[in-house]
Amino acid sequence: MNKIKIAFFILIGIIPFAGCEKDDICVDGDTPFLIMRFYDATDSTEFKDVSNLVVRGLVSPDTLDIITNAASDSIAVPLRSDFANTTFVLSQQTTDDGPINYDVLTYSYETKEVYISRACGFIANYENLDTDLTIDTDNWITSIEIVNPTIENSDTAHVKIFH
Repeated sequence: MNKIKIAFFILIGIIPFAGCEKDDICVDGDTPFLIMRFYDATDSTEFKDVSNLVVRGLVSPDTLDIITNAASDSIAVPLRSDFANTTFVLSQQTTDDGPINYDVLTYSYETKEVYISRACGFIANYENLDTDLTIDTDNWITSIEIVNPTIENSDTAHVKIFH
């Protein structure tokens, strides 16, 4: 009788764990960022840092959110998945007390939702990336080249910006 009780309690202890699945942890569930690399306009193979770079994302017609503030030859910025385009204001200040020069870039694209897993859900990838630089009297960005019009990861550059 004791052996039956022990076997019964062991069986009762095993049953709750028999139906468990491994933990749902999302490892690969991030929507990729747009990677912009900055190049020297006179030597298109050389990277070139942007002095006092500030990148702001245009949220609404009169609202800007600062995304990054750095001197760098590359940046990663998020694209909006709820619209077919995203506008950024990139500003450069060549000296600490010099004037600030603003350039406006608009990226247009098609959003493609991709199912990753039950834990991660969906992420957004972007296809058919295109860009438009608003031309003004003193653009510090001279030209833009789309390197990869499909954004499925944040491992390599998608856009080259020459200045």
